Amino acid sequence: MPSFARGVRRACYSFPLHGGLNRPLPPRWIGVGKLAAVLVSCFFSFATNVHAQTDEIQVYDAEINNPGQFNVVLHNNYTPRGRTQSDFQGGMAPNHALNGAAEWAYGVREWLEVGTYLPLYSITGEGSLVWNGAKLRALFVAPHASERLFFYGINFEFSYNALHWESTRTSGEIRLIFGSHLGPVDLIVNPIMDTSFNGIRQLDFAPSERIAYNFSGVWAAALEHYADYGHVKSLEPVDQQEQELFAVVDYKGDQNGVEVGIGHGFTDGSDRLILKLMVTHNF
Repeated sequence: MPSFARGVRRACYSFPLHGGLNRPLPPRWIGVGKLAAVLVSCFFSFATNVHAQTDEIQVYDAEINNPGQFNVVLHNNYTPRGRTQSDFQGGMAPNHALNGAAEWAYGVREWLEVGTYLPLYSITGEGSLVWNGAKLRALFVAPHASERLFFYGINFEFSYNALHWESTRTSGEIRLIFGSHLGPVDLIVNPIMDTSFNGIRQLDFAPSERIAYNFSGVWAAALEHYADYGHVKSLEPVDQQEQELFAVVDYKGDQNGVEVGIGHGFTDGSDRLILKLMVTHNF
């Protein structure tokens, strides 16, 4: 098992859910830790460039549906001023493209949510509607993240792609989630590794971060940073990395929620202006 997966497994055995730093996890959480470690190991053992556009511009906060609850999130992002060349031969150029997805999610346990993204679609800069594939995901978290001072989780995604969307038919994501609620302020970090299942040295490091201020239980404003540094074996030069900063406003009601944001890229490898919209409905 790779050293990273061993570290995840050790952390899952010893990390606190309640109380002190050395308090062991309950037996059911030891099983969850083993499962997460095995999934990490599988991704890294299999782990072309996955540097590409995205249908989802979001920082995960480890909040999930309650067991038995079902919801849908409609993701859309539009690039009024973007790169005019694709990142790979035969791919889509981001400029003037609208990318979107319907994300369907179901709460299985208080620590597990599963979901699928279907359909995944784009309207290209030339005005053509195209379908981009489908995704499955499993999200493991410390329960009741919104009530914790410190929260954490891990998300796994598996994608089947159209070749205009990514350069490989299959790809995956491992997203760690770490964050803290400091009064009205949220600090969240999502270290992300993307893979095309072609070796650990080909993993792509694309982290995101969020700092938010909650004006009330339903309204918040935030700054979000999204980056793509390239393959871990050989990071991209600074001017070719993706470095984008978003200003975001959130509304989170009991049944419906909306998140809107505007982003600016700061390098030649980034899109200059991006708009994002997420609409959530809880069934």
